[in-house]
Amino acid sequence: MGLKSDWSETGFETRAIHGGQEPDPSTGAIMTPIFQTSTYVQSSPGVFQGYEYSRTSNPTRVALEGNLASIEGGRFARAFASGSAATSAILACLNPGDHVVCGDDVYGGSFRLMDKVYQRLGLEFTYVDQTDLNAVRAAIRSNTKLCWIETPTNPTLKVVDIEAICEICNAADVASVVDNTFATPYLQSPLGMGATMVAHSTTKYLGGHSDVVGGAVITNDEEWMDAIQFILNSMGGNPGPQDCFLTMRGIKTLHVRMDRHCDNAEQCAEFLASHPMVSKTIYPGLSNHPQHAIATKQMYRYGGMISFHVKGGLDGARRFLESVEVFSLAESLGGVESLIEHPAIMTHASVPPEARQALGIHDDFIRLSVGIESIDDLIGDLAQALDRAKG
Repeated sequence: MGLKSDWSETGFETRAIHGGQEPDPSTGAIMTPIFQTSTYVQSSPGVFQGYEYSRTSNPTRVALEGNLASIEGGRFARAFASGSAATSAILACLNPGDHVVCGDDVYGGSFRLMDKVYQRLGLEFTYVDQTDLNAVRAAIRSNTKLCWIETPTNPTLKVVDIEAICEICNAADVASVVDNTFATPYLQSPLGMGATMVAHSTTKYLGGHSDVVGGAVITNDEEWMDAIQFILNSMGGNPGPQDCFLTMRGIKTLHVRMDRHCDNAEQCAEFLASHPMVSKTIYPGLSNHPQHAIATKQMYRYGGMISFHVKGGLDGARRFLESVEVFSLAESLGGVESLIEHPAIMTHASVPPEARQALGIHDDFIRLSVGIESIDDLIGDLAQALDRAKG
């Protein structure tokens, strides 16, 4: 039908569009159908055509999982109903008394899941600044089973040296997970740097259109994948076929969108860094970012996320956030539209105030998810809102 089934040797852009997918054999449809079914007919007890129940597996989901594995350079992938469900499945593979080393600046939902749910169930967690490799080494114990890495971090945009931390973990026989949501597989390839697993909130850049919630885990380790599949089937964190279809639809344009996200973010960051109402701008692409060299080494480009401190404290931040017109005040990120939020009140409210203060998530701290609109409109919107922030 003019399409091949093995895309492993093709470029990223080609894999994003074709990887894991073949034309429907019954109709030739180039798009994977939405198999909206809960169960599958068996010709005899236990004899079925590859599928028995859609919590366990579904053809639309299998196509998405093949696509995710292809773009991340992994052998196996599992899709989930949300990024939090993917995180939960990884943690649920551990046993009471196991220890996890985690970055001190991670998505608020990940921290909440670790601190409020899995710690209560017997897992132990140590949160360290993973830009300090000695701190990572010192945190590893005899019962450490997992190291949770997020880079760039959410929301202070620290950049963690993936290869260096994975070397530390591998030497200590500790599995490593990289939350690759901010960077996406287009900008960063953690499995190629030694990571055991990669996790995603596919809600964000992979879906890309703010119309679907999902998550994923990708790995080359068959033992970990078997454990994750068991948890997925047992706990029921599977996504529906419509969500899988929408996520695949989004991934097909990931490379095109990410280049535009990066183009716009680089220009917005330069604008904010020079504005008198901004006291500090944080973007891995700026030469004054503390880990700019690491970002340059391990990322293709620097991403679409920017954080900054606006002058005027909480009042100034509130005036600014109430004045934007092109940017939308909302949680989440990675969609084609530009979003803006206040982490201390919104996405990271579950992080204890003292921890937020230590990380620099103050009342004047703002996070941008720069979309793919006209750059002139985006900078014009930031300019007019900063002017109103003066009060």
